Amino acid sequence: MADFGFSKNSRLLNATDYKIVFDNAQFKVSCHQFLVLAISNRQPQSRLGMVIAKKHVSGAVQRNRIKRLIRESFRQVAAGFAGLDLVVLARKDADKLDNRALTEKLNGLWKDLSCKHLG
Repeated sequence: MADFGFSKNSRLLNATDYKIVFDNAQFKVSCHQFLVLAISNRQPQSRLGMVIAKKHVSGAVQRNRIKRLIRESFRQVAAGFAGLDLVVLARKDADKLDNRALTEKLNGLWKDLSCKHLG
């Protein structure tokens, strides 16, 4: 059976990890609902962090849904981002998107980031 987990070594775990990405972002891609910041991490795999603020997405159910969809979308493309630490920030109205639209937005951002990272 395939391992579809999101292990600790696939996540940004503490404030220092996030601060490094925020302060030194080498790559930035965005749309109306999301901003993705990325930095090289000198490790063989990519790591993901998420900032889904109550200010922008007030309901806990919606915040958790967005986190689940971001993790799943990232898990499917993570191999293409080996060696990057990424932070996804949700903006206002991210919770207004249905699951399909949210996944399409994220896939577009991953594609844009891939072009910047590899290009």
